[in-house]
Amino acid sequence: MTIHDFTAKGRNGTSLDLASLKGKVLLIVNTATGCGFTPQYEGLEKLYAKYHERGLEILDFPCDQFGHQAPGSDDEIHQFCALKYNTSFDQLAKIEVNGPGADPIFAFLKNARPKDDAPEAAIAGLRDLLVKHGLKGAEAPGDIEWNFTKFLIDRDGNILKRFHPTTTPEEIDTVLATLL
Repeated sequence: MTIHDFTAKGRNGTSLDLASLKGKVLLIVNTATGCGFTPQYEGLEKLYAKYHERGLEILDFPCDQFGHQAPGSDDEIHQFCALKYNTSFDQLAKIEVNGPGADPIFAFLKNARPKDDAPEAAIAGLRDLLVKHGLKGAEAPGDIEWNFTKFLIDRDGNILKRFHPTTTPEEIDTVLATLL
């Protein structure tokens, strides 16, 4: 099974058959508009502009599971991102990434890559910050820790890396340059 076996719900009630993206490199991200990591949208858009012609697609899945940081409808979230960060990559319908309501795509991604490719210090630092603010991140092994966790998928649909929320799009650039 690969990521190409799934279908995502689009923000306008449409669906996106991920099989249509075979041959593309995918960066799949759970996002939020009111998060400390929200400025990463700017870096994501720069990656998209730089590498889209070479085969990169970014799939943005807004998620309101973490501290209610993605309020609003799918259209409101899209308008915010388009106006503030000039995003032009695919933004899909709001989903859950953890727990019994987790979208099947994220259940698959977490099962295939249960750990972030991040130094333990970065992981511990985010957890300490969440505790300081009375927030909960991951509750079960393999869970998404917070918004802006990123999964890198190769052209054949295989999951190559899981990037921690603190890993910026700029840090992913060299990996993409090599892959593309």
